[in-house]
Amino acid sequence: MAKVVARPDLSFWESVYFIEIFKGLATTLGHAVRNLARPEGFQTLDYPEEQPRLPRDYRSQHRLMKRPDGESRCVACYMCSTACPARCISIVAEESPDHHIEKRPAKFEIDLLLCVFCGYCVEACPCDAIRMDTGKAVIVGDSRAGFVIDKAKLLDWNPADYPAEDLRSQEAPGGSRNAEARAALKSGTHH
Repeated sequence: MAKVVARPDLSFWESVYFIEIFKGLATTLGHAVRNLARPEGFQTLDYPEEQPRLPRDYRSQHRLMKRPDGESRCVACYMCSTACPARCISIVAEESPDHHIEKRPAKFEIDLLLCVFCGYCVEACPCDAIRMDTGKAVIVGDSRAGFVIDKAKLLDWNPADYPAEDLRSQEAPGGSRNAEARAALKSGTHH
């Protein structure tokens, strides 16, 4: 059964409303005067020359993780597109030439205009193939087609842009752990 919450009774001065409006305006004016008197208190940024520092777990533009040989870690299992509430991920699978992997994505596209940046795709991925840690929070373009990022754009990242503690990123080509990861891949112990 629903609980009924009674509205509070307003005093005469509160029901006049003009006094409440003037109280709100006084608060706003007080903040404005305080900030104009002390402009050094403004937290400003010289954007775009100075980029904002984003927390490490900030959900920004997507990237596909790479294997040590440069191929995508994605095995085209469709878990990310199934978990996506906005239905913005499109995958077309093909057979993989590597006998350890059944399939890989022939086409992998994300429509950023539909994406709500919820991170469900990252959570659903069983093999850590997709991440949202690029730090690209401001995404601009001059056409709708520019907001559909394909497999090539998702794989276009540099391990040097990620911290040394991110071991999976450092296993990609150009990373600090790539040589040992390639050796493990050749021996068959790398997954």
